[in-house]
Amino acid sequence: MEVSQKLLINILLSFFLVFFSSPLLADDSAELAKKLANPVASLISVPIQNNWDQGFGPADAKKYVVNIQPVIPFTLNDDWNLITRTIIPIIRADSPIVGGDTSSGTGDVLQSFFFSPKEPTANGWITGFGPALQYDTASENDLGSQKWSAGPTVVLLKQQGAFTYGFLGNHLWSYAGDSDRQDVSATFMQPFFAYITKTQTTFTINTESIYDWENSDWIVPLNLLVSQLLNVYGQPVSVSFGPRYYAMSPDGGPEWGLRFVVQFLFPK
Repeated sequence: MEVSQKLLINILLSFFLVFFSSPLLADDSAELAKKLANPVASLISVPIQNNWDQGFGPADAKKYVVNIQPVIPFTLNDDWNLITRTIIPIIRADSPIVGGDTSSGTGDVLQSFFFSPKEPTANGWITGFGPALQYDTASENDLGSQKWSAGPTVVLLKQQGAFTYGFLGNHLWSYAGDSDRQDVSATFMQPFFAYITKTQTTFTINTESIYDWENSDWIVPLNLLVSQLLNVYGQPVSVSFGPRYYAMSPDGGPEWGLRFVVQFLFPK
């Protein structure tokens, strides 16, 4: 199935969810919307994130990535939670060279473990920190690094009324894998800002910038997202959609893209 057809199917799915949905109770939806804006909230969720990017290489090639991102919290004791966030990418990438082959399969899985205090700091900041692990799970050589990598990850955010703002980041170094492939040393930085309306519509702007220390390259996508919290036959679901513009990317990198997310929520 072509990338554009997959994207159309996902957009149609969002209209289906909206049409067959009903509002959540106001108090429940307001609390859920705040938790959705918090990457280390004690909330089980399964986002299915669809990313479509355009402009790779001289072929102006496309890339379609579905990230399955389960978030599972664990209670450690009266004061601490452990939040696990896993990103499982499924990729279809056209060749950036005219006449080249298309690659499809799984990419490298990234798993983050955040140790997070249950209560904010005295100044209202919510924090989390721990290790991030990237596994060599790519099904094809050009869909992953062919390396095993690890490093620290951290999140820091504040929620004031309708506003949520903060920063999530990590750094990964490779420690094993194919010795013929380039080592990994990359810093990921995601500052974010979200505004939640009284109808639990959330407007978010963020970047998901990566600096590749091995090649001295930046990739800086700017994401704009509009999200709506819905109740689909008793199941809380968040639907998000928005454009992406690449302010910086390596030579032959993408120029712009779209993101569509369906996120299933399982409140305790």
